[in-house]
Amino acid sequence: MARRASSSTNPFLLAGIGVAIIALVIVGKILMTKKAESFSDAFPLDVKAFLEDGNAFRGDEFFIEGKIDEKLRWTPSDGQIVSIRVKTPGGEEIIPIRIPNKFSDLNIDREQSYAFKIDIKEGGIPIATSIKRL
Repeated sequence: MARRASSSTNPFLLAGIGVAIIALVIVGKILMTKKAESFSDAFPLDVKAFLEDGNAFRGDEFFIEGKIDEKLRWTPSDGQIVSIRVKTPGGEEIIPIRIPNKFSDLNIDREQSYAFKIDIKEGGIPIATSIKRL
């Protein structure tokens, strides 16, 4: 008499697939959380209001995203000042940002997109406290 093939599924195969799915979910969650954590304690900068009165934003932290328009100035003691193009509902606006020397290891290039966490100092000058290339 011929034997029939077993049609049951291998329990080790099912367990392996389950572990792989759980691992993918955990890795995805970690990666998504890391990006959100970096700027989670800052609000997006209202560019229009900032351009009207930047000094009113003094002492607060914000984040802003845009493309580097120009590298305006660099000094060994103060770092560099760049201008970024930011998309707003009314069109693109240009915002200057001072990048301290602690970011000297970053190669900030024109026409590259970055996200900046900024602290607004006296006179309404935005100073980068964290930078991410997008």
